[in-house]
Amino acid sequence: MHLRPVGRVVAASALSLLTVITLAPSALGAPVQSPKGEEPGNGPERNEVAAVDPPRIAGLSALAENKRGSREGYPRTTQLRVYPEDPADKAIKLGLTPYHAIAPKLNQLQGISNRISVEVVGQSGLGRDLYLVTLTAPERPSETRQQERWRDKIENDPADAARDRQLAREYKAPVWINNNIHGDEWEGTDAALRQIEYLATTKDRKALDLLSRNRVYFNVTANPDGRNLGTRANANEFDLNRDFVTSSQPEGVAMRDIVKTVQPVMMLDEHGYVSGTLIEPTGPPHGQNYDFDLYIKHGYANGLNIEKAVKALGYPEAQNTQIPFRDYPSGEWDGWAPIYTAQYSMFHGAISYTIEIPMRVNRADYDTLPETELRRRSAINTDVSEASMKASLSYVQDNRSALVANQIEMFRRGAAGEAQRYIPDGFVPGFGPEDRFTTKFPRAYVIPAGATQRSGAAAARLVDLLVAHDVRVRQADRPFSLAGRTYPAGSYIVDMHQPKRALANVMLEQGRDVSASAEVMYDISGWSHRLLWGASVNIIQGGDLRVSSKPVVAASPTGGVDAGPGQDLAITVRDGKDAQAVNDLLGRGIELKRRANGSVIVPASARVAAIQVADRYGVRFSLAPAGEAGSPLNRQTIAAAVGPDELFALRDMGFEVRPVSTATLNAGFDLSRVDVLLVSSGLRYDQLNASGKAAVDAFAARGGVVTRGATGSKFNADAKLLDVTAVAGRDDANGIVNVTNSSTPLGADALPQSFVYSPQWFTNLGAGVTVEQRYATGNPLAAGHWRANDDGTGGPDAASGQAVVVSGADERGARVVMFGTEPLFRAHPKGLYAQVANGIYWSATKNPV
Repeated sequence: MHLRPVGRVVAASALSLLTVITLAPSALGAPVQSPKGEEPGNGPERNEVAAVDPPRIAGLSALAENKRGSREGYPRTTQLRVYPEDPADKAIKLGLTPYHAIAPKLNQLQGISNRISVEVVGQSGLGRDLYLVTLTAPERPSETRQQERWRDKIENDPADAARDRQLAREYKAPVWINNNIHGDEWEGTDAALRQIEYLATTKDRKALDLLSRNRVYFNVTANPDGRNLGTRANANEFDLNRDFVTSSQPEGVAMRDIVKTVQPVMMLDEHGYVSGTLIEPTGPPHGQNYDFDLYIKHGYANGLNIEKAVKALGYPEAQNTQIPFRDYPSGEWDGWAPIYTAQYSMFHGAISYTIEIPMRVNRADYDTLPETELRRRSAINTDVSEASMKASLSYVQDNRSALVANQIEMFRRGAAGEAQRYIPDGFVPGFGPEDRFTTKFPRAYVIPAGATQRSGAAAARLVDLLVAHDVRVRQADRPFSLAGRTYPAGSYIVDMHQPKRALANVMLEQGRDVSASAEVMYDISGWSHRLLWGASVNIIQGGDLRVSSKPVVAASPTGGVDAGPGQDLAITVRDGKDAQAVNDLLGRGIELKRRANGSVIVPASARVAAIQVADRYGVRFSLAPAGEAGSPLNRQTIAAAVGPDELFALRDMGFEVRPVSTATLNAGFDLSRVDVLLVSSGLRYDQLNASGKAAVDAFAARGGVVTRGATGSKFNADAKLLDVTAVAGRDDANGIVNVTNSSTPLGADALPQSFVYSPQWFTNLGAGVTVEQRYATGNPLAAGHWRANDDGTGGPDAASGQAVVVSGADERGARVVMFGTEPLFRAHPKGLYAQVANGIYWSATKNPV
């Protein structure tokens, strides 16, 4: 379920201590493929482990990687490994299917039906299999290859696909139904299992006709760890429905690869819970990159169709149906950010929906309501969820040709570089000026190689992410000029005349300030890989794109050592990958030095190790300058009272992190072996007992402190660290902000943009406080939603020019860095990670030069 954010609240739990733990396949039994051969035709919680690609099983991942036809037809049988029974599975109390019962059910159905195929498309963070179930009439391998050729033609040659009469008659329209992405919103899985069994076994002619003309794909449970544990988030405490254009989690990678591979014409994402039943399409603001006319004409029509089906169930609890496009004020349930399943799927050609079933059974209700009432509610919810599936499949059956043509047209416009269409008032009932969000696509983006590229590692990471999302990138094999600039060979070009241009643009554009478009926004309103991922990216508005180039499958290596043997090396930490490299070397026991400008010196004796980490992380070491020796830089141990996303990012950079909280310090946590205390969530100095306060005070006399946000600023004030006054902006403000950086070690290599959520700034700066970064003057908001409070305070005009990152030492000698920004937010703004790493290194440096 979506929840409107009120500030930035993170609940601490034991799961914050988890890293990715994989259950041993050898202990559980590996999935085995048994192709049958030639059958006859037949609410917002906050959120890099490296992205984990799903295994190449039954052609799914292979197709996702190279779009070539599978040698298998349908059905494709997988003997799923069966997990031990877990009587503590939270679904059991609700009368729903525990995770361990899913594989046996699917194995049983595969044994009796030739319409069902089950494939394992990845594993969860805790090692549970992710199941993709396909329902369709059996296909010979030759028929499957033909279907895949048509699917590729729709994307790769949409103009010809629009003229292909055989495709129009015989292409099986794909439908994707995603379930249980929030682990404690269970019932979509059970509705899916009912539909799977029905479609696999029914003799009803209408259903058999549906399967002869369509493929129906079910992601049975997108979040099996959360399902089992009864948590909204996955095992890394990430909200998977906020992670789509970042793809930091293994479950999200699997979903990304499903949607780009099957390329659905329609998709449902089954959630809970609201009072009544909520059915997208959303209210405005809608994503400006969509060809919205192609979405809303079917999105609204089938929304009404789902509403009718839900009401026809007759449950009084489900009669209060809500279609946000029709029923909600602007922003309360918007379709702006590309981070959600439904909004992301639209970029791959789907008419998509978030479905919110009506009766709450999670959180406090799970623990306080009688089991009989919980089961009554879950039964109603399952029926409602299944009704949304049945109604949508019926709509696809009745409108298959129009939906396929609609998807083709979406891709055709992108490939042709056509402008978005003007949508007149009344295009569908209720459409008006408030719904009209459009953009002008640039001609291309260029990610330069060579001296003008800020970070080769960041550029390679960005290119690899774009390609993983099915955005087409080409690499120049010789120097070229474009729009008055010259680029070296090896530079990357994202030609915006491509079928999925909307996805390419939403990842690379700045976005816009939507503060005036809605009173509130549902969640994050600014999201830009071009501005926040640390790579230099140029916008090209026009010019001749006939550049000698080749398509990119993976970015070229960027690591290297640019100094001869016997010479000391240097690295500047301007990306999280650089921090990984430094921490790797420190972890090997190599003695490093940190210069006053923040660069790190690696001794010539560690050359072999430097070459290894340069290759591993894609970073470059240069010749160390003569002169200044630098201060010793040791491996830091961080005590971190932080949100799950921040913990994830810190560990991704290779820091040794020990989670702490008010409770752990009160219980006697030993700070004597800690170098840096990082505080942003779950630690209150004023709630520490006497021994806890004494431990913090003793630590402050020798260690470094880094704070972020309201919790961090309160800790700073209560512990009497830096002499500053923290000023809070509006608590639901969020987005990309323009900043100006000081020529200090923490500011010199920082990006000119940052990210905020519940922004802060600092005034009344005491003696010895250094401003590392300020909000830009004027309106600092580049993209997002940031209004003033009702009393006029807390807005972007009040933040103009104010200090947003500061550093200094208190009178005891504690070296403190304070952030009013959100540099580690949801594993997204990777280009900001280095600023935190530099803050940690600075605060922990002993005897600074």
